[in-house]
Amino acid sequence: MAKTGNRTLVLQNHVQEHLLITLISFAATVSITRLFLELTGYPQIGAGELHIAHVLWGGLILFIGSLIAMMFSNRWALEISAFLSGVGIGLFIDEVGKFITQSNDYFYPSAAPIIYTFFLLTVLLFIEIRRPRKKNARTNLYNSFQDMEELLDNDLSIKEQRQLVIKLNQAIEFSKEPQLTDLAKTLKEYLKERENYLVPHKPLFIEKWKLRYQLFEIKNFKRNRFRFILAILLVVWGIYSVFEPYIILQAFNNPVFIEQLISDLINQRLVRNASGLNWFEAQVIMEGLIGLISILSGFLILIKREILGLRIASVLLLFTLTAGNILMFYFDQFSTIANATVQFVIFIMILRYRKRFLSHQS
Repeated sequence: MAKTGNRTLVLQNHVQEHLLITLISFAATVSITRLFLELTGYPQIGAGELHIAHVLWGGLILFIGSLIAMMFSNRWALEISAFLSGVGIGLFIDEVGKFITQSNDYFYPSAAPIIYTFFLLTVLLFIEIRRPRKKNARTNLYNSFQDMEELLDNDLSIKEQRQLVIKLNQAIEFSKEPQLTDLAKTLKEYLKERENYLVPHKPLFIEKWKLRYQLFEIKNFKRNRFRFILAILLVVWGIYSVFEPYIILQAFNNPVFIEQLISDLINQRLVRNASGLNWFEAQVIMEGLIGLISILSGFLILIKREILGLRIASVLLLFTLTAGNILMFYFDQFSTIANATVQFVIFIMILRYRKRFLSHQS
């Protein structure tokens, strides 16, 4: 009796790179679109009752991206599809305010937190995909066949050939079916016969810049300098975060300022009732606490209590980049993008510092 087909899902071999391209193009599209519309006064394409919103362009680009992925098997086609998917979803979701309000309100305050939350969910998907998974013969052969396209295009490099051999060896090791083992061995023999057709390895764009950054980092970011820069960044970010809450708290004795502040919040539809005002107060207090803790962590790193300081800073940035920024995006809208970008850069620098200098102390 014939075996039933195996329909378990197998991740694309280069899914991490493709999803990263989508994430970057998605975030860049939303940021650039909002900035462009703000600088140009929100122009409209069309005349009279006709208005061609950029959500339509987003849908069109998404459709083109999906067609490319369905029609072509080349790796470059999947990379283009990933890029177009990010641009398309960025243009589409930027108009989410119109979709969730009866008045088609593009500037609805909840739009920014919704977009940011959607982006965070995609980031979590990327993190989950990066998690190491147990390999088996079927997965390794799937990935090997995907990489074979370089061989068919006479563009297989020495590095790619070695990676293919590793996957085929793993397939042979993990295989419990003689047919799969024979297939992997046959592919290995074929690769060996094609060694004369291998080409020198040409780093891709991302790989080139990664290598350049690593060289720059080794040359210019020794441990003491790296620690000092991290500490200063955390202190500066902390002072910036504390500044606005400090001004508001100082102004509590000024009824005119408080009245004007509440009036502005109401006019911008950020506060609609007493509950909304409580959320604004919570955001101010949270931003102030974040700033104070950031200053504390930077000070700890400066006095060489770096392990404790980095742990505090890591937890603080994780909280801010997730839960904290959702509330900040509601009240500060898309001006929070610059702040979130700085937070992300500092967080990545902390991860790099811990990996380079503290991994042996984990």
